[in-house]
Amino acid sequence: MKALIIYISVHHGNTERVAKVIANILDADLLQVEQADASMLEQYDLIGFGSGIYFGKHHKILLDFADRLPALRNKKAFIFSTSGLRKIPFIHNFDKPLKGKLQRKGFEIIGEFSCRGFDTYRATKLVGGINSGRPNAKDLKQAEDFARGLI
Repeated sequence: MKALIIYISVHHGNTERVAKVIANILDADLLQVEQADASMLEQYDLIGFGSGIYFGKHHKILLDFADRLPALRNKKAFIFSTSGLRKIPFIHNFDKPLKGKLQRKGFEIIGEFSCRGFDTYRATKLVGGINSGRPNAKDLKQAEDFARGLI
């Protein structure tokens, strides 16, 4: 199985740390979204898409990339994220916008992973941020376990 991970990690490297852990387990190629080109996806069996969460959804650059993808057949994908807030299904369904875009392009979503990340955006900056030290060793171990489950 040939795997690729496309991600964007903007502020503290939270998402990049998770992306690298997952890529290591999957022996996947790893590209920041600005380096990725939609035409290259055809050569991969499994593609991961990840970013930090901004106002309840993945980074706009990643969502725009998903919009530009061509329709693909027989492609499996997974979604991952880091966020200041805990993902709570039906309340904070961070993956829903990206998942919908990918499914409309023909991807089969086989997994979703989210963990907390150090966050100093807006008001959290006033108190020195939230989730200092995250993702931590436990979060990264859970990312490894998630990746093993994709194989």
